[in-house]
Amino acid sequence: MTLAALAFAAGAAALQLQAELPALGWAAVLPVMVFLAYRWRSLVIPVAFAIGFFWASALAHLRMADWLAPELEGRDLDVVGVVSSLPALSERAVRFEFEVESTPGGARLPQKLLLSWHRTPWSAQFSDEGAALLEQAVHPGERWLFTVRLRRPHGNVNPYGFDYEAWLLERGIGATGYVRQRGERRKIGSRNGISDLIEKARESVRDRFQSELGATPGAGILAALAVGDQRAISAEEWRLFNRTGVTHLMSISGLHVTLVSGLVAWLVAFGWRHVPAAALRLPARKAAAVAAIVAALGYTLLAGFGVPAQRTFYMVTVVALALWCGRIASPSRTLALALAVIVAADPWAPLAPGLWLSFGAVGLIFYVAQAGPRVMQWIRMQWAITVGLAPAALLLFGQVSVAGPLANAVAIPVVSVVVTPLALLAVVVPVRFLLEAAEWLVAWLLVFLEWCASLPGALWLQHVPPVWAIVAAMAGAVWLLAPRGVPSRPAGVALMLPAFALVPPAPAPGEAWITTLDVGQGLAVVVRTATRTLLYDAGPAYGPEADSGGRVVVPLLRGAGIERLDMMVLSHEDTDHLGGALTVLETFEVRALASSLPPAHALNALVPEAARCAAGARWDWDGVRFEFLHPPPGWEVARRNNQSCVLRVQTAGGSMLLTGDIERLAEGNLLGKALKADVLLVPHHGSRTSSSEAFIEAVAPRWAVVTAGYRNRFGHPTREVLARYEQAGVRVLRTDLDGATEIILKQDSVLVNPERALRPRYWRRIPAV
Repeated sequence: MTLAALAFAAGAAALQLQAELPALGWAAVLPVMVFLAYRWRSLVIPVAFAIGFFWASALAHLRMADWLAPELEGRDLDVVGVVSSLPALSERAVRFEFEVESTPGGARLPQKLLLSWHRTPWSAQFSDEGAALLEQAVHPGERWLFTVRLRRPHGNVNPYGFDYEAWLLERGIGATGYVRQRGERRKIGSRNGISDLIEKARESVRDRFQSELGATPGAGILAALAVGDQRAISAEEWRLFNRTGVTHLMSISGLHVTLVSGLVAWLVAFGWRHVPAAALRLPARKAAAVAAIVAALGYTLLAGFGVPAQRTFYMVTVVALALWCGRIASPSRTLALALAVIVAADPWAPLAPGLWLSFGAVGLIFYVAQAGPRVMQWIRMQWAITVGLAPAALLLFGQVSVAGPLANAVAIPVVSVVVTPLALLAVVVPVRFLLEAAEWLVAWLLVFLEWCASLPGALWLQHVPPVWAIVAAMAGAVWLLAPRGVPSRPAGVALMLPAFALVPPAPAPGEAWITTLDVGQGLAVVVRTATRTLLYDAGPAYGPEADSGGRVVVPLLRGAGIERLDMMVLSHEDTDHLGGALTVLETFEVRALASSLPPAHALNALVPEAARCAAGARWDWDGVRFEFLHPPPGWEVARRNNQSCVLRVQTAGGSMLLTGDIERLAEGNLLGKALKADVLLVPHHGSRTSSSEAFIEAVAPRWAVVTAGYRNRFGHPTREVLARYEQAGVRVLRTDLDGATEIILKQDSVLVNPERALRPRYWRRIPAV
């Protein structure tokens, strides 16, 4: 049973690695395989694997069949539906899930949409506080008629980056979009289903917490712990939790659901035993199992029945049923069955780091559990979790919180045993003192965590190791943590060393690795030589607390093992090129800055060496030549786009020209220079004001890379520009369709690797435009 359950889960996980979904017709062979497994028990494991694979495939087919049809993208569509989630407010918009009920225009739309309603003068016409009014514009359970514009699930695809498309797929969201300002925005009633009432209750609790505690860190954290609304926690606080290894505590995590259900089960069992009539009808153990399931379900519903909380509910249910049946004697079997149930309900669960970390932590606790004083048991568990999960943390995040054991030793009992119960009690009993007490504890805990984060070596950062090194490290951790009596336990360290000590891959001398990142409507390019790294632009800002520097550039640099930047080039003063620069500068040591920014610009003061890029400046790094071709002196008065720094990177085997946002005026000024390059970064995202025929002819590239946001409002790249490159015989790659693009300039050749083609997944089909 244990191996069959694990094989089923492995089959579902294997499906998530496929570039294409298998045809549903293959599922017809499953009855035959089941029959063979019944006759020959040796086939049970492969049959369980096949069932998991094709079960996940069938659900994926159904889920993706509900995605928006490509021909409906970018059109104004009227839709009637219900707000089905807590609205999330930002400075620019309010975002919410929307369940479609009907479409007056007759178009077939997905069942669930993720919509944004942007701030406009409409939201401010009632009051000066437009943002607050926009937040009050929609509430869970309300039925609205909206005119919307939608697009298929689409996200940036970068090395070491977050897979937004997989996230949307798992949550059953078939399209994203926004409410049109010139169209219908009319409330037409409400729905009062069970899910709507739960969401309304969650909103009421969140609003009460915020009104009573104000805009304090404690209010956001308590709302996250009580109703699962993590959006009130600031990015700075998340960074603190990440650095100290307590992120799992600041949401309705598996630990909290398990502790709450366990506490309720213990209370019910205790009371049940003291009522003889009840105990005679039903054993206290079984009553406790039912109570655990009910408590876990209630807490999960209060969290909005989010996907991570669902997984814990399924796990608690399996354990409780095993307790009911008296089969809890084998923890490994129970955990394997829980894993199979979770994957059966959510085949995309293997994509979530939390699943593996949760099961890994529980498995390690069982693995090292021994009789003895409770303090020693606690220390042993903390040690086992830190060492045992370190390889997984390196693979998933490229870091290990060394301060984690100390931080968790205090944070786990404070948050799980005191703060979370107080927050839940405050939900039921609206007494201000309960919230204030919980908020005081949270404030004290934040001070302690900041102290932990300031300790020397609090966080181990490194590149993401290869998979084989992680597998070896996991085996070494199991060996190292083995019970007494297992020979040569310290030898497990030897198996763990490669994951921590291997030197990350880097270009050979004379080579350049150039990665044009997928940052949406903006630009960021990382250029690496054997020992040096240059960042050309840092992409756009997405909001007050989010930018491409933190979401895209920093993860790539850390995943690749880059510890500093030898130079940052900011081509010109546009937010889609320097919006992420501040985050990068705050995260990494940057030795020099070259830009066309004004001398008084604030970013110049953050780098030891800051200078304007100037035509004719050249240098060599590790046998690779760099040269600025533009702008020449006197161009400071030109339009910002035409001030862009143009950089040429050349090896013995090829070259690439990075052009920023230059337009035809600057292109004309470059004619007559040594422009020829194998790869051209298309100027100004493919705007019609750039890429003149004379410029394309002078560069004569074999490949052209366009950086543009998917279905961006500017229409970049324009059809006429694409036609010019096609007519010139140039192969065009686009970040909106191909993801990040890696160009390898070797000493004798040029290699081009688009990320979507390099790591294909069935949900990353290149959409039609």
